[in-house]
Amino acid sequence: MTTTRPLASLALAVLITLAAPVAAQAASGAPDATTTAAASATRWGPYDAPGHKARALGSLKVSGEDHRDIPAAATARISGRLHDLTGKGSTCGWAVFRVTYRSSDGNLPFKHHSVRNCSYGTPKPFTFAYHDVYQVELKVCAEGRAAKPSLNCLYAGSWKILYLSR
Repeated sequence: MTTTRPLASLALAVLITLAAPVAAQAASGAPDATTTAAASATRWGPYDAPGHKARALGSLKVSGEDHRDIPAAATARISGRLHDLTGKGSTCGWAVFRVTYRSSDGNLPFKHHSVRNCSYGTPKPFTFAYHDVYQVELKVCAEGRAAKPSLNCLYAGSWKILYLSR
């Protein structure tokens, strides 16, 4: 595919941009906390899909932030509710999470975690957790019933940052 290199270049540029504040903090002699034992919970949302056809809201709880080389939370637990506001049986609301984590080789790959709700008027609750989390982002979409979100949902528009380890 011809879009592979531009997407890889864009991803690298984003990672470099995100790493700059961390490097500046380390260079400034900021206190080095190896691990933060206390867990912190943050409410997020509501975030709407374009056209207000879906809405997601919830909370995110992180624990055990590690600031050695690449800062990451030991565990991030994301929970919430997804509302389908489409009014059509053939359309669903989607909450797509992009979870960037610290791998064993020190890289920062990501995984998509999707939640689908095709029940108009009935919110769908969800809860999931990931380990060694560097960043959690969200995108809310409304589109046809499918097994997974479309490429348009995944790559068009902007992601909302719910958590960024510092």
